[in-house]
Amino acid sequence: MSSRTKIVVVSLSLMVVFLLLVGAVLGKNKQDSKGAYPQISVFTEVLSRIKSEYVEEPELSSVTNGALTGMLEAVDPYASYLNADQFFEYEKFKDGTSNVAGVHLSRRFGMIGIVGVVPGSAAELAGLGTGDVIESINDISTRDMPVAYAEILLKGARGNDVKMTVIRLGTSASEEVKLTLSRAVTPAIVSRLIDGKFGYVRPEVLTTGRAQQVARAIRGLAGEGATQFILDLRNTSVGDDEEGVKLADLFVDSGELAWIEGQKVPRKAFAATPEATVSKAPLVLLTNRGTANGAEIAAAALLALKRAEIVGDRTYGDAGMRKVVNLDDGSALILTLGKYYTSTAKESIQDRGVVPTVPMSDYVRDDVDEDAPSSFDIREFRRNRPAPETDKLVRKAIDVLTNGVPKDDQVARGAFHQRQTEKAA
Repeated sequence: MSSRTKIVVVSLSLMVVFLLLVGAVLGKNKQDSKGAYPQISVFTEVLSRIKSEYVEEPELSSVTNGALTGMLEAVDPYASYLNADQFFEYEKFKDGTSNVAGVHLSRRFGMIGIVGVVPGSAAELAGLGTGDVIESINDISTRDMPVAYAEILLKGARGNDVKMTVIRLGTSASEEVKLTLSRAVTPAIVSRLIDGKFGYVRPEVLTTGRAQQVARAIRGLAGEGATQFILDLRNTSVGDDEEGVKLADLFVDSGELAWIEGQKVPRKAFAATPEATVSKAPLVLLTNRGTANGAEIAAAALLALKRAEIVGDRTYGDAGMRKVVNLDDGSALILTLGKYYTSTAKESIQDRGVVPTVPMSDYVRDDVDEDAPSSFDIREFRRNRPAPETDKLVRKAIDVLTNGVPKDDQVARGAFHQRQTEKAA
């Protein structure tokens, strides 16, 4: 047997072993004809055909790494496989705060997509935002790049200056973006009284302790005369899942807010606590595609309990407990082990997102011709966001608080649900 053949055999053997480990992690039944195990022979045959029949000699490590990334993306867009070297860097930089981009990522179109950015961060200053797709980071293609590895590249693993090629939301051409990583920032909560009685609060992030800061803002606005509230969760994607539960708890004094569950994660329910309640006043939430993680959990819980109406876009779909699963060779998987649910949801929040009761897009502006989307400049829009008093979604929220959900919006929401059902079928 030649050396090359031995390498191929060893590589295939290692791949089979790895798939068996993944199957064990996912809890697949070995007797299940629809599970992962019967697919192993298909995978090895495909790999063998690539090796023997492709137009040129392939680099097997790239092929197998791409297969692993694709497999994980099919299961979970937030999952990552890190080889031993990558995992070493991940462990070194994952908790870094001195040089960060301030961005939350997922897989998108086979590359790395931006879920949201922290206000005031290096990423926001560079004009990045929800929906942008990163093609490369420091000349390293993001195709087949693990999400977790992209995160550490944006935490100083390759230096403080980062060069990226980015396809911005609503465009097709890529452009080069440069940013200098900076210390992690915690933006201030935005709160103000609008029209004398509407309290407006925008948390920006949901890091630990943020819910209590929102509680203080709500009490302060109530003291100024606010009798109805707008909680703006647009672009709130960074933070802790359980902080989202605490945020919902501020507005509900009883009932089950949400629960988390997984194959290896026993069901854990989160119930409202009367002592945490700060307001029972009418409430409207604002959401968009940048609403994720804890903010999504809060929105889903308050909607399920009929405590709030929601104006805006469907949320991103990213609410889960992720853990590192160490492998014997020093590599690791980062997997979602538990997903969050609410009482009215047949699917998890991560799988479905949160659908508003009043659908309305952030990007609708009077001076934009809907038939000519190329005229819309996302960078200009991000730089010149309107003040809450003139923001169209805020004005719509005030209309909903004053007059209820318009009949036309109820019909539109029903039609949206019908389209989603037809797509699922």
